[in-house]
Amino acid sequence: MKIAVPTRDERVDDHFGHCDHYTIFTIEDNNIVSRETLASPQGCGCKSGIAADLQELGVVMMLAGNMGEGAKSKLNAHNINVVRGCSGNVDELVKSYLEGKVADSGIGCSEHECGDHHSNHEGLRIL
Repeated sequence: MKIAVPTRDERVDDHFGHCDHYTIFTIEDNNIVSRETLASPQGCGCKSGIAADLQELGVVMMLAGNMGEGAKSKLNAHNINVVRGCSGNVDELVKSYLEGKVADSGIGCSEHECGDHHSNHEGLRIL
């Protein structure tokens, strides 16, 4: 399984469409076995081909800060499940997810303009 995390400075970027890069974790037997990075495309992520690129790499899960419903739907259409409301160090986040301690916040962006994004991010939900 592969998990992607929108990343900036080794932390979850608050909005997947404007992140510096994606950290992609390869998981085997519920453990992280490798990690790689994928540069974020220029411009708004929800209008780029990033969902198809991630799917082609085998990503099936995205742990993200916040995103609009359109972006979530685009990822879902490429067979990538999304957990919103994540924050913190990307390595610690993935470990918490693998331990079953991360749940979707259910909160998305109500408005989304690529140049002026306002977040209603509430942080990682621990079960």
